[in-house]
Amino acid sequence: MKVLDQVATVSPRGVKRLKGGHPWIFRSDVIDRPAGGAGIVRLESARGEPLGWALWSPASEISLRQIEPHPARTPDAEWWHTRLAATIARRAPLREHANAYRLVHGEGDALPSLVVDRYDESLVVQLLSAGLDAWTDVIVDALVQITGCRGVLARNDPAARGREGLPREVRLLSGDVPRTIEVMEHGVRYLAAPWDGQKTGAFLDQRENRVLIGAHARGEALDCFAYHGSFALHMAQRATRVTALDVSAPALARVEAHAALNNLSNIVPHEGDAFDVLREWHREGRRFDTIVVDPPAFAKNKSALDGALRGYKDINLQAMRLLAPGGMLFSASCSYHLGRELFAEVLQAAASDSGRKIVLRALTAQPLDHPEMLTIPETGYLKGALLEALD
Repeated sequence: MKVLDQVATVSPRGVKRLKGGHPWIFRSDVIDRPAGGAGIVRLESARGEPLGWALWSPASEISLRQIEPHPARTPDAEWWHTRLAATIARRAPLREHANAYRLVHGEGDALPSLVVDRYDESLVVQLLSAGLDAWTDVIVDALVQITGCRGVLARNDPAARGREGLPREVRLLSGDVPRTIEVMEHGVRYLAAPWDGQKTGAFLDQRENRVLIGAHARGEALDCFAYHGSFALHMAQRATRVTALDVSAPALARVEAHAALNNLSNIVPHEGDAFDVLREWHREGRRFDTIVVDPPAFAKNKSALDGALRGYKDINLQAMRLLAPGGMLFSASCSYHLGRELFAEVLQAAASDSGRKIVLRALTAQPLDHPEMLTIPETGYLKGALLEALD
């Protein structure tokens, strides 16, 4: 652990950003850079005004991330334990219905660049900045003490680590973490893969949306971009049959395993590209009573936004055309660069081109364990819409 006896001086523009509620200070707004390596440093304005403490990443474009605005509260081991305990306590309502959820959501929990997910008795962490990485041992010790977990795995493989000058790796930090872990979610069971699965092992942010569409599911249902079938499993509780559509054969094999785990015989895997398959089914006149469209992030960066808009509109248009009269569609986007207004415009354009009477039944955002900080736009990425075809 490193609390560096050094000061980072922040430009007036950086100070304004901090006081506006955003913790990031970019390299161009650091007037005097600390001479030491990565760790935690004190912050000051050019006039000497104390601004608290920040994670210091010498090689990163985001050079500083404020973690404590009060100069008198030095971030030490006790500070980490207290802050983490308070953050984790906010997740208490989730324990009643699930054994897998996010304990720390980075900037959304005022703990920049730190992600902690719980899978039953195991934790998976991501330490995404050099300043934070210097505190790995302290953070892991605190997490073990607070949660009583059996193991902590570092999924330190995101590209963000490379931009920080850090190695991209998957490494066991404490105890033991199984290759697969059974997740219980509102009565549905599935297997998370913390060592090599998507994200930290599963898509935890769609948990409540899966319950939402599951409650509305009926008849013939379709889960587009099914991956391991999390939406399909919930829809299968009420639907007559669920087609799980994905381009990946290994993913669909996991869908079949999950169906068996839940004693479900009404999930049918279908391998293929969703765009092509939905067009073909439209030509054939197929109809579905319930559809989920939850694609991967089409807009990985701002430059990809135009293409992403076309992709989101196209896939939603095809889904709307396949809806039976009175059918329900849940559509989601996890692209940060596609904001709520653009998402709504995409759905409006798709509905217009479909020639159907599509009504909005609900809008969804991020769940309790993925808080979106209003002053930090980057913490908000997930949005969804529950739609109904009247004709």
